[in-house]
Amino acid sequence: MTSEQKRPVVLIIRDGWGNNPYPEYQESNAVHLANTPVDDWMRENYPHITIHTSGEDVGLPAGVIGNSEVGHQNIGAGRIVNQELLRISNMIRSGEFAQNEVLLQAISHVKNSGTNLHLMGLASDAGVHSSLEHLYGLLRLAKEHGIKKDQVLVHNFSDGRDCQPDLGIKFCEEIEAKLEEIGVGKIASVIGRFYAMDRDDRWERVEIAYRLLTEGSDSYVNKAAMAYREYYDNPDDDNRRGDEFIRPTVVLGDDGKPLPRISDGDSVIFYNFRGDRPRELTKAFCLETFPYDGEGKDGVTRLMGFKRNCKLSVNFITMTEYEQGMPVDAAIKKPPKMANTLGSYVSDAGLTQFRCAETEKFPHVTFFFNDYRDEPYEGEDRQIIASPREVTTYDQKPEMSAPEVTQEMLKRIESEKYDLIVLNYANGDMVGHTGSLSAAIKAVEAVDTGVGKIVKAVLDKGGSLVVTADHGNCEQMIDPETGGIHTAHTTYDVDLIVVDESYKGQELRSGGRLADIAPTVLNLLGLPQPSEMTGVSLI
Repeated sequence: MTSEQKRPVVLIIRDGWGNNPYPEYQESNAVHLANTPVDDWMRENYPHITIHTSGEDVGLPAGVIGNSEVGHQNIGAGRIVNQELLRISNMIRSGEFAQNEVLLQAISHVKNSGTNLHLMGLASDAGVHSSLEHLYGLLRLAKEHGIKKDQVLVHNFSDGRDCQPDLGIKFCEEIEAKLEEIGVGKIASVIGRFYAMDRDDRWERVEIAYRLLTEGSDSYVNKAAMAYREYYDNPDDDNRRGDEFIRPTVVLGDDGKPLPRISDGDSVIFYNFRGDRPRELTKAFCLETFPYDGEGKDGVTRLMGFKRNCKLSVNFITMTEYEQGMPVDAAIKKPPKMANTLGSYVSDAGLTQFRCAETEKFPHVTFFFNDYRDEPYEGEDRQIIASPREVTTYDQKPEMSAPEVTQEMLKRIESEKYDLIVLNYANGDMVGHTGSLSAAIKAVEAVDTGVGKIVKAVLDKGGSLVVTADHGNCEQMIDPETGGIHTAHTTYDVDLIVVDESYKGQELRSGGRLADIAPTVLNLLGLPQPSEMTGVSLI
């Protein structure tokens, strides 16, 4: 950093804070309805634009919503990163998927041993964690290799978070139709992602999913779709409505008996491609020692897991590599590490950096931002702030841990130790997912308050900020087609504001995307842009 450049440069990611361009939707726009004096002041006094966060602009198929993993990876990379969703879909279409040795070995094992093949994952077309196209690719592969119809069991993890909360029954019916068309497989279980895809060390939830998959449940249905319908009509409580919370349910076969559970000798393929949410359930199946001593997201080592009894002897396959060092075979390997991401480049330049977020988004500003790297770079400090655990859904505490994140940030800014600071406010996304408009408004206001304190502290130090988001969510809380609640991300653009006294009155480049944020940050840091970064500074 040259002597003329200011420090620190702070990147604030207001997760899930999008820009809804439609006036007719403002009555369901938490960003519009909230009292946001800081955001209003920044937009009035500093250059700002909107940037793209979905589809081909972030390495996803056209029209597919962005998400936090994709968003943070693109931001940290400074280039468009082709995502697992697109990579795997292209492999299926090219025929490469059908030649995958790991998948073929799992199927061959079932064929030779007469055991069962279990396909489990998020049954949703949102494209955030999984793809039904990938499930269908696995079903066709099993059929092509002679696996019998009743040897393939599909376990639906219902969504309701990255899509409308009651679309699960539609996806279930689509899957059942595809099973009939391909001629192999039956849906054997249904359970909400609230249980099967926890990422916050809430092992009591994961245990419920594990028991369903391996032992069963006292809730039975004759047809998988009935599990959805019965839960829609009789949710566990008012705070747990929709597909996300569907209780563990076993599907009965034509003989009236429960369809098979995962047992010794079976092959299991977890077809989610995104790694953060399948990890806990995967560890329950695959770790030799379980429960185990592990470091929580708060940095404290404690006993993780639940009493599993004996480890099942199963051939467990994950679609991608969920975590380094996990003792499982991954069908699709990660691409080579990218050179000169923002974190590595700043470190190699001899500068210091700090990353901060609460539990729900801490992996995003570290692991995903650093291209799936767990270890900090030289000169990179991190601080996780615990997300509230006293509530089951964040509409019950819409401020979440934003005040604590803000206080940690103010302390770090005051230290004058860091050249680059990256933080994430989780509220707009996590509260937006609950579908509560009133809570989302409070969430936006909590973030705005925190941002205001940080902006003042940074400007007092002569620093500069980039204030933006990874994707939208809380700016659309009512589905315009159904009139029901909207809990998913959006494809809307997000705001980007450059808060720097020297750029007042200037205009930013239009047509930007998330990949352009890192070059913009380097511009503010006074560092040249490496050739590997193909994004373009917005300044």
